[in-house]
Order: sequence, then C-alpha cells, then structure tokens
Amino acid sequence: MPKDYPVSFYFELSFPGVDAAFQEVSGISRELNVEEVVCGGENRFKYKLPTIATNQNLVLKRAIVPTGSLLLSWCAACIDLGLAVSIQTYSVILSLLNSNGEVCMSWVFKNAYPVKYSVSDFKSQESSIVIESIELAYTYFEISSATTFTNLFK
Repeated sequence: MPKDYPVSFYFELSFPGVDAAFQEVSGISRELNVEEVVCGGENRFKYKLPTIATNQNLVLKRAIVPTGSLLLSWCAACIDLGLAVSIQTYSVILSLLNSNGEVCMSWVFKNAYPVKYSVSDFKSQESSIVIESIELAYTYFEISSATTFTNLFK
C-alpha cells in the first residue's frame, strides 16, 4: 500500500500552444445516467436501466493575466465570434505530479473548447487578487497513470 499519496495542489495543465498555470481546476466528473422503468404487474420496485454517460465542464481558475495570452485569444475566437468560424478544439492534459515533479496520474480531455469566461467581482473595500475563470466543454476524458505520453495532441 503506498505511503506517499499525491497532493492535489501539485498539478500542471497543458495543451497545444498554451502554457498557463492555474490555481484551481474542477469539474473532473463522469456520471452514468439511468432511466427508471416500471414493469407491469411488479409493484415492489422499478428497473433502473443505463442510458448515457455525461460529463461536467472543466473549470480553470487563475489570477487574471493583464497582457494578451493565447488562451484568452482561443476563448475570444470560440465565444465572441459565435459560429461564424468553426470552433478549434484541443486535447487538454491535466497531470497530477508527485513530490519530485513526475507525472503520477493524468486526465486527457478530448475535443475541449471554451464555453464560458468570467472574472471575479471587483470590490474596492477588499485587497484581493482578481480571478478569471475559464470553462471548457469536452467530449470525454481518459484517465492514465502512464508517465510517457505520445500522440495526445491529436
């Protein structure tokens, strides 16, 4: 049994053309939905049949970057232009690192694209950092414990 469990604050997020650090990542969730079916003559229970798996959106939070970044350009291209141009999707890799900085587990979010961009409230009475939040939709994710990643950006 392992004695050195990875800690959640030691991670990196990467995808093609974007090198960005985030203070928080949430939304790693997959759920199998069920449909309840009543069988004629059987009144004691309902059958629960699997339907489709659903995912939450991946939410990335960080201190706002005042200068232009490729990530914000990607958000603007996907959100601001509507469907006038085709949306560019990427595979996004979230890696949990051990204390030596080595990848011990990764999640690969396939066909990800931005669907929401928001900025925290401005409060003149507080001296807090302004946080920007970027929400990504994706088709599905894969979980990997391998330390070598090849062809992930297809």
